Amino acid sequence: MSSEWPLWEIFIRGQHGLNHRHVGSLHAPDAGLAIKNARDVYTRRNEGVSIWAVRSSDIVASSPSDKGPLFEPANSKVYRHPTFYDIPDEVGHM
Repeated sequence: MSSEWPLWEIFIRGQHGLNHRHVGSLHAPDAGLAIKNARDVYTRRNEGVSIWAVRSSDIVASSPSDKGPLFEPANSKVYRHPTFYDIPDEVGHM
């Protein structure tokens, strides 16, 4: 058994933001202590309103080499692009 605590990825939502952003990583024995340590390390100036701690080993990511096959189906759906629609002049900038 490893004597090193698991690695946690920390995400903070700022006071004026709507989404969380990755701010760093830290080691902690459990999720509760990861949140408390993240508060002490990453929000010293009271800039956060929410903290997420995600165990690094639980994160799954796609491979850059899979970019073509993974995103290819979206390329055939031209109706999702805003250039497909005619926007009336009264609407202005979107």
